[in-house]
Amino acid sequence: MYRGIKINTRILRFRCSILISRTRNVHIPRVVTNRFNKILIANRGEIACRVLRTAEKLGIKTVAVYSEVDKNALHVEQADEAYCIGPAPTSQSYLRQDKIISIAKKTKCEAIHPGYGFLSENAEFAELCQKENLVFIGPPANAINNMGIKSTSKSIMTKAGVPVVAGYHGDDQSNETLLLEAKKIGFPLMIKAVRGGGGKGMRIVLKESEFVEALESSRAESKKAFGDSVVLLEQYIDTPRHVEVQIFADKYGNVVHMFERDCSVQRRHQKIIEEAPAPGISANLRSHLGMTAVQAAKAVGYVGAGTVEFIMDRDQNNFYFMEMNTRLQVEHPITEAITGLDLVEWQLRVAAGEELPLKQTEIQFEGHAFEARIYAENPRKGFLPGAGNLLYMNVPEVTSKAIRIETGVREKDEVSVHYDPMIAKLIVWGRNREEALAILGSKLSDYNIAGLDTNIEFMKDLCSHRNFCQGQVHTGFIDEHYRELFPKLRVPSEVAVQAALASILCEDTRSLRFSLATTDPFSPFATEIGVRLNHTLTRTFSFNVCGDDVNIEVKYTEPEVYLMRINRIGPWKRVAGTLKKKGKSLELCSEIDEMVTRTRIIKIRNTLHLFTRDREWQFSTPLGTKFLNDPRKNRIEVDPSKASSPMPGFVEKLFVAEGDVVKTGDALLVMNAMKMEYVVRAARDGTVESVLCSIGDNVPKDKILVKLND
Repeated sequence: MYRGIKINTRILRFRCSILISRTRNVHIPRVVTNRFNKILIANRGEIACRVLRTAEKLGIKTVAVYSEVDKNALHVEQADEAYCIGPAPTSQSYLRQDKIISIAKKTKCEAIHPGYGFLSENAEFAELCQKENLVFIGPPANAINNMGIKSTSKSIMTKAGVPVVAGYHGDDQSNETLLLEAKKIGFPLMIKAVRGGGGKGMRIVLKESEFVEALESSRAESKKAFGDSVVLLEQYIDTPRHVEVQIFADKYGNVVHMFERDCSVQRRHQKIIEEAPAPGISANLRSHLGMTAVQAAKAVGYVGAGTVEFIMDRDQNNFYFMEMNTRLQVEHPITEAITGLDLVEWQLRVAAGEELPLKQTEIQFEGHAFEARIYAENPRKGFLPGAGNLLYMNVPEVTSKAIRIETGVREKDEVSVHYDPMIAKLIVWGRNREEALAILGSKLSDYNIAGLDTNIEFMKDLCSHRNFCQGQVHTGFIDEHYRELFPKLRVPSEVAVQAALASILCEDTRSLRFSLATTDPFSPFATEIGVRLNHTLTRTFSFNVCGDDVNIEVKYTEPEVYLMRINRIGPWKRVAGTLKKKGKSLELCSEIDEMVTRTRIIKIRNTLHLFTRDREWQFSTPLGTKFLNDPRKNRIEVDPSKASSPMPGFVEKLFVAEGDVVKTGDALLVMNAMKMEYVVRAARDGTVESVLCSIGDNVPKDKILVKLND
């Protein structure tokens, strides 16, 4: 209660200060009467829903677009109008500039908001909007071009006096020249695609012998993602921090910054958790970062929302320009949380021709905010993305403006193989970093999902890691602390007992009575005649949890009271409990040797999910089996002669054919799914016996794609 009152007061106080500053004529923005009446949102998922929310607040009508698989998506439901633009692949739907423009004109929209990704940093699309008398809610095409090509942007920044990392940004893209320049820079170094972002086309090369293979891989990924295979080379800074500054500019030359965010903790060069302000940044350094970002924006005549990204030496705090994202960032909500501003509203006002609502001196921040990205992926398997239906989803209760959830999906919706696997963003605010981190950990425990693998448990472990709690972050954080972040999990005996108890209570009541009525519950001739309620029966529940087989012996000593023991080890525990429906799930109230606990449970197919305050535990049994008297193995043995798909996705390239001889580690094929490219390699030497897929095939997880023989 105290926190809620404090937080609401903070929001009101902060926004009142903005109103007071305006009434004192500190800054009177230019008044423009041509506000938008209707806009089209050329995106999907949570960012489309985010833009829709602000548009509704401002009284602006909205038009959504969707692919065939997104027909029932949340953003389609929330918009005033929605139109199908093609099949699921982005090249046939969300990247179809002609269709999007046509719908915007047909529905009499005045502007198009591109969100992020897709067409948000496409200069050609920005120019096309202008040609068709539609406002592109983003920067001018020339700014997108200049900042979208990393080699060009670094040249502009160097001339503007912005520090950049040493490297090669030249036009000669031959392997020979690039290798020569790489030797001059020294190893390790970075290969980067000159266009785009999100880690696409980025490779770290540790030694010269790995350079050519990494170069070809970078080029191929860049060509597919951005239509351009040109790369640049960059000095690799060991254990750097990724610090970025939110900037905003209007058409009248006014540019401001909204302080910095730290996005250092990443996997596959992609962010998973962000915070604002950055930890360990002094007031002087913060001011220097902000002024440098403004200087960078002015150098390219920027207009609208943008983010200047810096790479920072975490020991010396020296920072260097990395790139500029000419759009709204995924992590913009944490800047909104600490400043009390609506950045989408600013985008709409600036695009309509207004001046910036505030000057630099009027923009302040308070407290600390985190954003945790919740993905459909398996962190323990290299963060491989997954696709499928969200069969069960319990979302944390939003009790104040300090807690915010941005999502584009609901329970039972599908996370599609065609798009990014992000399910939601959980944003929290606290009066300081420690409080914000505590709130984040608590709310992550309340975020329960079943039906898909997610990174929620990993995020909880990350947020409780000692070094992260101390703000000692850098881009190699996960690799450095891998063993601590991915320890071998062993289910506590109390949790295993809860699983057995939940299984008993979930059984059909008649079947349970039937079991208690006879010494042989499996006999077809059993009857309830002569029942002795104190008669002792024994059963064994067998589960597989965290890769281990766990057997729980259960003695029925009296009605609704049991004795249980794990793997025939240790003392028997006295167990009792009840099960009741609570919302969309069941709540198990268990008493184990006088210790009372409450646990949310859900049963999906052959898996029982227990959501404790510490973590989620999954207890699986063979399909169609309620309990077993003998242990059963659930592990799948890996056959090195069979190469399988590690995730659902599309076969993009095939490198082998029947009869080819391969060595261990040779690339067999490339899969692409959910913004990730994955190379399937040979697990042993051999000859290709058969290739069971073709380029373009949509394959499920664990499908055998290539067979080898001796």
